[in-house]
Amino acid sequence: MALPSPTDLVEETIVVADEPISLLRPRDSDELLEEEAFDHEEFLPYWAELWPSSVALAKAVGARALRGAPTLELGCGLGLASIAAARAGGRVLATDWSPEAIRFASDNAARNGVQVETMLVDWNDPDAIVERGPWQLVLGSDLLYEKRNVDQLLELLPRLVDKTGQIVIADPGRLTSMDFLLRSGRDWKRKTTEHDRIEVHRFRLRR
Repeated sequence: MALPSPTDLVEETIVVADEPISLLRPRDSDELLEEEAFDHEEFLPYWAELWPSSVALAKAVGARALRGAPTLELGCGLGLASIAAARAGGRVLATDWSPEAIRFASDNAARNGVQVETMLVDWNDPDAIVERGPWQLVLGSDLLYEKRNVDQLLELLPRLVDKTGQIVIADPGRLTSMDFLLRSGRDWKRKTTEHDRIEVHRFRLRR
């Protein structure tokens, strides 16, 4: 897939912890659709949108003092939450299944003068991020839009953190996310807050 040309990009500015974050994103995500990818993997270019959940997550993590905490973002998209975490002092690895998302996240981090490491990661083959754990903080927004994502995350997340780590997930309250919350209750302690009508869930392992 060819990346959008500079004339096909738009700039978004989001204020996090009283400081602006500037992001470039494709003007029209529909133009990034690949018929073959949709038919075989249902991998749609969700990464190219600036979703409200991503903004809520960035504001939640941007208000923290991370003090060098190893921080992992799953499904980083344009990189907003990773940039906010890096500004808050985290040592951040931003991951996504899409090479184009990784490119935009990396470029957006550089655009805002922060250091964010990036990595292409498939949740079906997560050994590269598991081996670098346990992570002190794991971030994700709008990760639970399909049932298969719920199943994958329930299996993956306990491999990424120990009892001292925390997972923060922002979600608009989809039915699939309700399934995740119900099934995760046995193994995780959860605290939920709300940012601009987006639920921000903080999880810690019970064990």
